[in-house]
Amino acid sequence: MKFFVDTAEIDAIAELNALGMVDGVTTNPSLIKKSGRDILEVTKEICDLVDGPVSAEVTATDADEMIAEGRKLVEIAENIAVKVPLTWDGLKACKTLTDDGHMVNVTLCFSANQALLAAKAGATFISPFLGRLDDINLDGTDLIADIRQVYDNYGYETQILAASIRTVNHVTQCALIGADVMTAPPAVIKAMVNHPLTDKGLDAFLADIKAAGIKIL
Repeated sequence: MKFFVDTAEIDAIAELNALGMVDGVTTNPSLIKKSGRDILEVTKEICDLVDGPVSAEVTATDADEMIAEGRKLVEIAENIAVKVPLTWDGLKACKTLTDDGHMVNVTLCFSANQALLAAKAGATFISPFLGRLDDINLDGTDLIADIRQVYDNYGYETQILAASIRTVNHVTQCALIGADVMTAPPAVIKAMVNHPLTDKGLDAFLADIKAAGIKIL
């Protein structure tokens, strides 16, 4: 499973990228606002930093305006994936931008039917939102499983980009189901290393090293 980082913070992306943990980046207007940077400037910096797809979201809701914004965004770098909402206008923009040869990430997906429409419109990525479904007492991982089955049934090449990942358990579940990509905040990715038995074992080793006076350098 590919790891995308869901942030517009350059330092956080660089830290994970240095460890080989970054296959791409996703941004949205809220993350851009949090960074305090100009959208074109920070997106260009991210694209220069990572080799994989960088999702940059349009701000318009009308198809023609989304297409125009998308064409502006792809001028930033070759690895831009234009992010559009899962609406009829968003699907129209997806089809046009895909036909132009650009990557498109269709976001705010909450049903398998929506995912099917996005695949037929040529989406490169579909972004189902797990956490937001969990917020209304639905199991977001069920949606990932449904989309995986639908896409596999018919050979759709659209990649399932599990989004709104909030816990390390979300990551595990998406990997088991077969999501192609997951995008998560840096804190969630870094938390994946944590386990109480690892900490306990390390403490025991350190105690033995000290007691034995073991030194390597």
